[in-house]
Amino acid sequence: MAVTTEHLVLDGGAGPVDCALDIPEGGLAAARGWALVLHPHPLFGGTRDNKVVTTVARACVQQGLAALRPNFRGVGQSAGEFDNGAGEAADMLGVVDQFRTRHPSLAQGRFVLGGFSFGSAVASQVYAGCGPASEKGLPVAGLVLLGTAASRFTVATVPEDTLVIHGEQDDTVPLAAVMDWARPQSLPVTVIPGSGHFFHGNLVVVKRLVLTYLARVLA
Repeated sequence: MAVTTEHLVLDGGAGPVDCALDIPEGGLAAARGWALVLHPHPLFGGTRDNKVVTTVARACVQQGLAALRPNFRGVGQSAGEFDNGAGEAADMLGVVDQFRTRHPSLAQGRFVLGGFSFGSAVASQVYAGCGPASEKGLPVAGLVLLGTAASRFTVATVPEDTLVIHGEQDDTVPLAAVMDWARPQSLPVTVIPGSGHFFHGNLVVVKRLVLTYLARVLA
């Protein structure tokens, strides 16, 4: 599948938000919607080009979605400094509004949220701030959380059909912490045996799981 990537700048609370937009074959006019995919901790090398993030974005594009990958505050050309998730969530809510205004045809399509590690916590907060139960009330077709940072940041309650993927041997966010977060919600967790936090050697499995999930929720 032919994929093109464009760069765009949106506005955040601390200044510009530097974004990459992956566009499926046929261009934006042919896209069935869009996805916002969020990267891991900025202070530990997390960027929009993280391999887990790009794997999820490629799966989204393969399912006909344009995939927006912003850099959080202080990463790349994005202005500001790390704000422990609060400023980042506020920025991403603004990004959702701006992107929908800039691309009204995509805003009429399906919307998917995804995040890895720190990005999973921010994605959950974005869902809480713009999803069906919020004042914005946007329909969210799917939510994909990987390496969910349940032991380190506040991860909001998410819908029961969220895809949660975690590594059995994650030593950054222990699997037990994710189970403790998921259990009160009766939320299933998909565990990749033997995998660590960054899913090294398991990205093909991750992509397959995301593709299968997207095929279902976008049907």
